[in-house]
Amino acid sequence: MRALFLVIVLANVAFFIWARYMAPPEAAADPLPLGRQIEPEKLKVVSPAEVAALNTRAPVAAAPVAPKCLEWGSFALADLPHAQNALEPLGLGARLTQRRTEDSAGWWVFIAPQGSRPAALKKVAELKALAVDDYFILQDEGPNRWAVSLGVFRTEEAAQARLESLRSQGVRSAQMGARDTAVPKIWFQMKGVDAALLARLNEIARGVEGTELRDCPQ
Repeated sequence: MRALFLVIVLANVAFFIWARYMAPPEAAADPLPLGRQIEPEKLKVVSPAEVAALNTRAPVAAAPVAPKCLEWGSFALADLPHAQNALEPLGLGARLTQRRTEDSAGWWVFIAPQGSRPAALKKVAELKALAVDDYFILQDEGPNRWAVSLGVFRTEEAAQARLESLRSQGVRSAQMGARDTAVPKIWFQMKGVDAALLARLNEIARGVEGTELRDCPQ
């Protein structure tokens, strides 16, 4: 019995010596975890509640866009009332101004001179009956006095398109020709445009074909 006890004791001592000094370390084991860490005193244990708070923290808000000046156009004089009506709901007040420019027009659509003011007015009445509202009676001295202008255009293609549109409305006396003249155009300028106002202006500009919204010229 005593011999068996001694065998067990010696076996335990041998196993201790083997495990402590001779056995290879396991791949995932680290007997000195803290000693291998970089600045372990700075480690902090985070609770599950703190992790959840970090994940749900609101993102940093983007910096607001500084208000700027934009202009919308360009418009012929005859188109101003329509543009003004479109901008009126915005209530811009003193922030809304106008800038006048001149475009060079090389073509125009017109009805030949009528010989007198009454004759020109009679021709205008015929145009109104055909639902044509964009016209202008030339009254200055010269070969085109008492002609009725139905539009001036930069290109021959644009003038031709206008002429075809008028003929589809029943205007048979209209014609087109070359005309080197400066055409006044109007730009609407809006100051202090923020993100909300910009969204509304973009919507308005998209509804008026042939116009653009851009930064005010310096």
